[in-house]
Amino acid sequence: MAEKENKKNETVKNEKPKASLPPSGFKVVMREVFHDKVAFTAFIIIVLILIFTFGGSLFLNKSQITEINIADAYYGWGEAGHLLGTDDGGRDILKLLIMGGRNSILIGVSVTVITEVIGLVVGLVSGYYGGGIDSIIMRIVDFVQILPQFPIIIVLTTVIPNYNAVTLVWLMSMFYWTTTARYYRSFVLSQRDRDYVLASKTSGSSDLQIMFREVLPNITSMIIIDVVLTVAGNIGIETSLSFLGYGLPTTTPSLGTLIGFANDPVNVVNRPWLWLPATVLLLVISLSINYVGRALQRAGDARQREN
Repeated sequence: MAEKENKKNETVKNEKPKASLPPSGFKVVMREVFHDKVAFTAFIIIVLILIFTFGGSLFLNKSQITEINIADAYYGWGEAGHLLGTDDGGRDILKLLIMGGRNSILIGVSVTVITEVIGLVVGLVSGYYGGGIDSIIMRIVDFVQILPQFPIIIVLTTVIPNYNAVTLVWLMSMFYWTTTARYYRSFVLSQRDRDYVLASKTSGSSDLQIMFREVLPNITSMIIIDVVLTVAGNIGIETSLSFLGYGLPTTTPSLGTLIGFANDPVNVVNRPWLWLPATVLLLVISLSINYVGRALQRAGDARQREN
């Protein structure tokens, strides 16, 4: 018995404790969001809004939504079966809100995807190589940023033939990638002299392999943060353009076109159902994304500390 106990003790001593792996970036992000009650509530609200807009639009016919029926014009809250009333053309505000919210969110996400891809590639190349290449790229970025972007987009929307939602996405993407490029460049500059990058260079890895296989995974948390916050910003830009009449075509519902009813003082005072639901929806979307983005930012900081 004594020999067996000695063998067990020797076995226990010889066993090496297993190294605990640091939590992944996704786990850190989800932990931060779920532990923050405000951020978690905001996340649930965003999910409900997506279900309301994208799920609700599946049951709607766009041609029927935009069909004008003057006889049903300016019904108020709950009148004649219209929960949120109707506009000057007799169109149901609730249906316009569903389609308009979907269109605004979809454009915001589409512009974000394009600008993130362009900005990420430009930021990686500029920050990794530095020197003359960085200077040339940054001068191009500076030139694009000093342009009066909003007025240029407004002018182009009036002169481009067959203008549609896809055109608006490309016009916005053409100017709004520069901020993203600068954002990623700053992080890549701090990573390019790290030991893991120098080790990869010594082992003979190509520049593309180092940028996309080594550096890119180390800034993943920053990418998530920027994507979330950029979506909110792009939704706001599209809404502003549509509010001014230079965003989506008038035949395409948008949160901006609904809020545009507030341009008439009579509507502001006597017909709040025309503009108030879209205003509240835009406000809720922006605040919810902002709260989630702040939680993600804290998660990114925590991830960097653990690394």
